[in-house]
Parts: sequence; C-alpha cells; structure tokens
Amino acid sequence: MNFINNQLLKYELDPDLARYLSIVIMILFIAIICFVANLITKKIVIRIITHIVRANQLEWGNIILERQVFRKLSHIVPAIIIYSFSGSFETYESLIEKLAITYIIIAGLMVINSLLNAFNDIYDTFEISKIKPIKGYIQVIKIIVITLGAIVVIANLIGKSPLILLSGFGALSAVLLLVFKDSLLGLVAGVQLAANDMVRVGDWIEMPKYGADGDIIEISLNTVKVQNWDKTITMIPSYALISDSFKNWRGMQNSGGRRIKRSLFIDTTSITFCTEEMIEKFKNILYLSDYIVIKEQEIEEYNTKNEINRSNPVNGRALTNIGVFRSYINNYLQKHPGINQEMTLMVRQLAPNEHGLPLEIYVFTSDISWAVYESVQADIFDHLFAVAPEFGLRLFQNPSGHDLKSIVDGAKEDGMIREVEH
Repeated sequence: MNFINNQLLKYELDPDLARYLSIVIMILFIAIICFVANLITKKIVIRIITHIVRANQLEWGNIILERQVFRKLSHIVPAIIIYSFSGSFETYESLIEKLAITYIIIAGLMVINSLLNAFNDIYDTFEISKIKPIKGYIQVIKIIVITLGAIVVIANLIGKSPLILLSGFGALSAVLLLVFKDSLLGLVAGVQLAANDMVRVGDWIEMPKYGADGDIIEISLNTVKVQNWDKTITMIPSYALISDSFKNWRGMQNSGGRRIKRSLFIDTTSITFCTEEMIEKFKNILYLSDYIVIKEQEIEEYNTKNEINRSNPVNGRALTNIGVFRSYINNYLQKHPGINQEMTLMVRQLAPNEHGLPLEIYVFTSDISWAVYESVQADIFDHLFAVAPEFGLRLFQNPSGHDLKSIVDGAKEDGMIREVEH
C-alpha cells in the first residue's frame, strides 16, 4: 500500500487523493489475484483431480466429485489471500481479518457438509447400508459441526474465546432440549432401530395409524419415508416406530413364501354321505382315484372288524362329500406348481357360523411378488368354486336380487301369484 502511495505521489497528486487511489488500486489488485487464484483452482487443479479420479474409475471419487467437495474447498483460497493482504489496510485490518476468517469457517463447514454427504453416499453403495443405515448419525454430526462452527464464528466476530460461549450453554440446555426435541428423540429411536434391526431400507411395513403401507425408501434422523403401494409417500416420525406398533413383512419376504389364508363357505344342507354313484364318479377324478381306493379298503376293514350293520349309513364309517372334497383340495394344492411345498399346507374346517361351514385353505405361494401371489390365489379359488358342485356341495352366499327374482318368477309359473292387470 505504501509503495503504491509513494508511486502516485511522484506524479504530484494530492496526498489525500493519492491515498484513496492507492486503496482502490490495492483492492483491485487483491480482487484480480483472488479471481486468478480461484480460476486456476477451478479450471486447472479441479480438472486435473477430476481426470485422475475418472481415469482410475474410483466410485468413491466420483461421489466426492458429484458432491462438489473440491469446488467448495476452492472457495477458501480467495479468503486466505484476502487475509494475507489485510495488513495493507491498517485502519480496517482487524475487521478484514475477522471477515476473512468467518468466510473460511463458513466455507470449511460447507466442505465438511459435502464430505459427510459423500461419505453417506459411499456407505449406501454397500449392502450393509440397508441393514444399518447411518443417515441419522450423519445428520447428528452435521448438527454438532454446524453448532460448533456457529459458536466459533460468533466468537471470532466479537473477539472472544469460544470457550466463553460454550460455558454459557449450561443455561441454554433447557432451550436446546426443547428446540432439538425431535432430533434427540429421532437419534434415540435410530439407535434402537439399528441395534434391534427393526427396520431396513426396502422393508415392507404397515402402520395404519399413519396411513403407511409400502416399502421404506429412506431412514433419516427425524423421519422414516415410506412409499405406499399407490405411489404416495408417507413420512413417519422415527420415534413412532419405537412407541407405536407396526407390522414388518420382512420375515415373509425372506422366507420365500407368501401366505394364502382364505375360506370357502359351504352350505351345510348340501353336506351328505357319499352314494355308490358318487364314489364311482370320484374314482375317475385324477387327484382322488388313489384316495378313494385306499379309503374304501380302510372303511370296509373297520366295519367288517367291528361287525357293523351298514343297512343304515349312520352306522359305522362312511365317506362324506365334504371329506372327499377336502381331500381333493389337499391333493390339488400338493400338485399345484405355484405352491411352496416346503411350508405349511393345510385344508381345515373352522367353526360353523351363519354363513355355513368355513373350509379354510392355508398355504404359501412359492413366489412372494404381489402380482404372482394374487394370480396364484385367484387360480386356486377359480378352480375350487367351479368344482365344488361336482361333489354335491353348494357354496353359501347371501341372497342377491337375482335370487329373489327367480323365486318370484317360479311362484308365478306355479300360479301362486296372480299378476294384477290394469
């Protein structure tokens, strides 16, 4: 600054004018240096680093580049130059130094934030990230770093030690707990969720209280993001997964089978003993021929051994159409290609109710995808609804308008109802 001022005075300029001009020239000089340094950093240094990273095909390096860590780091260079030249402005030296340091701290915080984001992105490339997500912990570190950075900035501007500001945090602890309540609850919840392996990214969960029914796509400090099957997004507070009940379908997804649990309601008035004609008919059914032969021999041996008079079908043992139908369903399911034969396969009767006798099919499909599961389930029940009448069984349903119309039409044909002619 003095050198520039002395050079201007050689031209016999007014001392005050020379001083102001020297300040302007110095500012322009510093600005040019900062511009050139920033240009060199971004156009040359960063390009060289980018070329090296991409030439070596480093995945983590590409992630760091995408997060613009080096570009944000380049902002520190002009601040260092300004700080170095602060002594040229004696009157404003202290202020310039404080502002330059503040800018360096802010730029440093931006770099740390980008590094943490890059670290999280790199971690997400590993399979373990779905089991142990760390985004919540990264957010906690960001809060701590930004808080400490803000304290250092304030301490620098007021010219005090950061320790003095930190000592006052005791009085502000209650306020901080109130302000960061959700973050603290989310942190505790995140630790418990990770430690107990309760949820992972990709898990299908149901939480009716929050209208959530779909896959988890993100776990953060405060929220768990769920994409529902209708493609809407539900945000659930992290601590709600600890305090409230929810269903995780991961066990089903890992088991390799998805459960079908549905009943056919049989009209109990259609249940009867099998006649000889029915038995002969059943022998020609693929899934029943062996069963009928074995069962007939077993029943004949039992009745003969116990000298049971079979003139009345109530005496002794006999086949029923519901029992044969149940055996047919069981054999049909054992041969069905869409059913997992390594898991529970059961056809059972439940307690009769006002809708008839529930005949429940309890099996697991071999494919857990939704579309295939629904297709297999529909295929099974399409078939069972169609074959039930072949066993002399009627499936129950509440009377429809068509049923009532049929009754009225039948009554008219029998002359029980006369039409009134107008």
